[in-house]
Amino acid sequence: MAEIAGDETPPLPSSSGAGESSLYSSPPSPTAPAGDQPPPPPRTTKPGTKRLVLTASVFLSFLVGLPFLLKSTEIHRSPLPSDAIADLSRRLHSHPPSFPRGLHAVFLRSGPGSPASSLADQLERAISTQPHGLAAGNISVSVTVQSDGSCSSSSSAAAPPWRCGSVTAADSVRGDEVFDELLHSALGGGGGGDRMKVYTVVFVESDDEKGTAVVIGKHRQAWVVGKVDEAEAVSLVGKVFIKYFLNGGVEEGEAGIGKGEFMPVGSDGNVVLSFSLLNADPNDWVYDWDFENIGERMLNPVVEALRPIADINVESQVLYHTPKSSFSHSDDKLGGNVLSMGDIPFFVNSNEWHLDTSLSATGRSKVLQFVVYVPSARECPLYLQLPDGELSKTNAFISPMWGGVVIWNPPGCSLGSKKTSGTQTKMSSQELMETLEIFIGQLRQLFGLKANYHAQGMDVTTKFLVSEKGFAQWELDLLYRHHACSNLLSCLATLESLSSLVQSLPRMIVMDEIGRQVELSLEAASLAQRNASLGISDSSAVSATRARALAEDAFFHPSISSISYASVEHYFAIYMPFFAPVTLHVLLAAIKELKRYKVERGKYSAFLASQATTS
Repeated sequence: MAEIAGDETPPLPSSSGAGESSLYSSPPSPTAPAGDQPPPPPRTTKPGTKRLVLTASVFLSFLVGLPFLLKSTEIHRSPLPSDAIADLSRRLHSHPPSFPRGLHAVFLRSGPGSPASSLADQLERAISTQPHGLAAGNISVSVTVQSDGSCSSSSSAAAPPWRCGSVTAADSVRGDEVFDELLHSALGGGGGGDRMKVYTVVFVESDDEKGTAVVIGKHRQAWVVGKVDEAEAVSLVGKVFIKYFLNGGVEEGEAGIGKGEFMPVGSDGNVVLSFSLLNADPNDWVYDWDFENIGERMLNPVVEALRPIADINVESQVLYHTPKSSFSHSDDKLGGNVLSMGDIPFFVNSNEWHLDTSLSATGRSKVLQFVVYVPSARECPLYLQLPDGELSKTNAFISPMWGGVVIWNPPGCSLGSKKTSGTQTKMSSQELMETLEIFIGQLRQLFGLKANYHAQGMDVTTKFLVSEKGFAQWELDLLYRHHACSNLLSCLATLESLSSLVQSLPRMIVMDEIGRQVELSLEAASLAQRNASLGISDSSAVSATRARALAEDAFFHPSISSISYASVEHYFAIYMPFFAPVTLHVLLAAIKELKRYKVERGKYSAFLASQATTS
């Protein structure tokens, strides 16, 4: 560097011998003050800028390359709509989903009476003001009074769904099934479709000496047959509507739908119903079944009824050598081997029962197992004994969130049955249908509905009609409403967890697909809320299921779960050992060169000033 043109201080011009005299000149006197040091020699040439340019170019190259370095190590993060998630949380907590419903009371009078219009308005006011919660803003009440030659509805009923004259009190003697369908037709479908659901209680005036009876139909109506006064009729309307159509017959403090029970549906909205026929000992007898024809035909209506809340797949299999884990004891008084309720938790043999063979259960789908257990000859017949000492009528039990088991004793099975040398026999169609009816009842219980309804608090005889779908329409409405609310809350919890996770990990990759799934989930949740506010429970359940599934797909996206993310400190710890020393040396060299250039420039300026003064 000393040879770079003009960058070192040149020697001063002097006469001959001056250099030698200065070279051998004596040091300054020790008595001279420190400030009397000789000044630095002046610079007679302008300092060059080559060294400064070279140093600055190296330093600038580092500064220019820094954005490229940061860009090359940048993590792709699709923006999540955190504000929209917070807005959904505020809406759900401040205004939980509330489904408006309609209550329509119809009075079929067999003779003339007071004016129908005034009586309808009077009964409407009485029903709306009774202490059953019917005065809530999301329940609309209307009344229709039909008598001989007249039919009138209350003034608040803008469009009563009742077709006057299509059904009379005399039609009730044609049978409950027929009368239920007549009422369903007269009500125009019971408020189905994309509109608010309307539940109807019909009072059929009758002088029958059997007394008053209540029948809960398969659709959205119930009827009361008998002679009741207006006060009793008003009370029965509130009890039937609140107890069954709103609460599903669940009493206070009783477990059931809406009482904390979890619905057995996968987070992706899929359910697999796996039916298995287990032959405990095929050396005794072997049973098969025609499930593909009979079973699927009986289950198709159930699958279609539950489609708004679950996409259900059905499969079946036959297994052999599947002994139970629990022990039974022989009881000659009961005529068979008895299994107590305390042995049920040990009945399922997880080591021998290879039930989880489903190919349909992918991802986060839920599998419900329904097992038909055929006992061996030495333990046949096998009965399930209830805690009160009585034998179970269905000889079956359920395991929440797992499925159900039916103990099926083959025909002719008795104590001391002899082996049939592994003869293969097929279950009869009647036996298979009876078994499937038990399974449908177990499926109802797994979804939180009651297996049998009791008329507690009704004070009258109550009968329930059984639907071929396994679920009455008013029961499906209960499932739709509960499932919609449950899925909306689950969707919100998942989205909030995802947003919190992304914010806590700045180096976390967030793909565009995740952001799109979150946006679609929020749109589906908003649609579910809008349908709920309109009382369209089935559409609300479909949208809520989709919202939850999309939220779960975003949270468990492979790009999230397959990478271990490091903190920002770890990111700096990787690059600092290399870039910190190099950058520091370049920076110090640039500062040092700038200072040197300023000093040399000052010397040259002083020299020019001295020359100007001399001249």
